[in-house]
Amino acid sequence: MSFLEVMGSGGRELRLTEKFFEINWGLILLICVIAGIGFAMLYSVAGGELDPWASNQMIRFAIGMVVLFVVALIDIRVWMSLAYPAYALALLLLIGVEFVGSTGMGAQRWIDLGPFRLQPSEVMKIAMVLTLARYFHGLTLDQVSRVIYLIPALLIIFIPAGLVLQQPDLGTAVLLVAGGIALLVLAGLNWKIMTAGIVVAVSAIPVGWNFLLPYQKARIFTFLDPSRDPLGAGYNIIQSKIALGSGGLFGKGFLQGSQAQLDFLPEKQTDFIFTMLGEELGLVGAAFLLILYLLVLGYCLFFALECRNQFGRLVAMGVGVTFALYVFINVAMVMGLVPVVGVPLPLVSYGGTAMITLLFAFGLLMNVHIHRGVDLPRSSISIW
Repeated sequence: MSFLEVMGSGGRELRLTEKFFEINWGLILLICVIAGIGFAMLYSVAGGELDPWASNQMIRFAIGMVVLFVVALIDIRVWMSLAYPAYALALLLLIGVEFVGSTGMGAQRWIDLGPFRLQPSEVMKIAMVLTLARYFHGLTLDQVSRVIYLIPALLIIFIPAGLVLQQPDLGTAVLLVAGGIALLVLAGLNWKIMTAGIVVAVSAIPVGWNFLLPYQKARIFTFLDPSRDPLGAGYNIIQSKIALGSGGLFGKGFLQGSQAQLDFLPEKQTDFIFTMLGEELGLVGAAFLLILYLLVLGYCLFFALECRNQFGRLVAMGVGVTFALYVFINVAMVMGLVPVVGVPLPLVSYGGTAMITLLFAFGLLMNVHIHRGVDLPRSSISIW
């Protein structure tokens, strides 16, 4: 299907001014407020200085917001046509990590592109959502549960997950699989197949354990009993629990968190930034942030329900599921409810690729809202 065919199908194309007035400014405000909380926490991480964390994050957020608006205003049929090429590009980048990737924190996950480093696994999160949404849009509800149609979807999910495991990055690989499987369910997967899949997954746990690296096994043992190595593998989660508990109801005050300011709390600008927020702003501050996250998820659900086409619905739900998984895993991790993995807190943790790709995803979400009335024929995108 050519670019002109994409632009000319599915009803009248909205004018740019019409699209602009369809932007949901409530969601934009929510995104800005959450990012503002992140800037404040990064300012606190640096002991009351904008450099090096907060200033860089502000620049990335500004760039990301431009990306959001551009993505939102492009015709949804263009994004539909770019789904498979985007997936192929993300897959090539993941393969490229194996050959030209740079190493950081003991893992090879990035590609150096001059002034910045790109993390292809972050790009794959969005590319997978687009690809699965396009694929399932071309199927009937009955076809979704047929094995012949399930195989391509499972390959779309597990091939990049396997490449991410090689980096190694178990946390991101698990989240890619979880997000992909969630889209399978949302697309209408039969409950019998879901049950069989759960049984197979649980049965495969003993086999999968043998393929884990020593440090990954250590993280699981530490999760079960952090006190077994309080100065080593268990140090991070023990300090995180101490900081969260010491925050109490209203916190110790902005810039007054002793565990964070005295450097007892590790990776406080990235993985453990929610802990720092809990220590300084208390349960009230942490709950306020979680409520903001719930409101964003509410927008994802609302945009999905109001969309007329399956592609847009699945994109909106896919963005929402990915967002929810990252919030849940990060918060549960710092509370000791799940093993420690390198998962950032959306819009709050320091990180370039994560910030830009998340705002790109929100641009797609806004795009679904703007083009909610566009009719996308199933036959126009089937891969068969």
